Amino acid sequence: MDPDLALVLGIILGALSIPSILSALSDKRAPRASALTILIAGGLILYATSRMPGGLALDQIPDKFVSVMARYLP
Repeated sequence: MDPDLALVLGIILGALSIPSILSALSDKRAPRASALTILIAGGLILYATSRMPGGLALDQIPDKFVSVMARYLP
């Protein structure tokens, strides 16, 4: 898997799981599915950062999003 794609997918999955966590906590139930999603997102981000040769800076993330969207969306 392309590290840029893994990074973008990890960030998107992590962002989408936040409302699910908040919903589970407000209903006083365990956020099991949300916790699993956060673990998957963290794994994707960790994989992506370990595969990038020069590391990753925060100012590179918007460029990675644009390059992935340009590459995979028609």
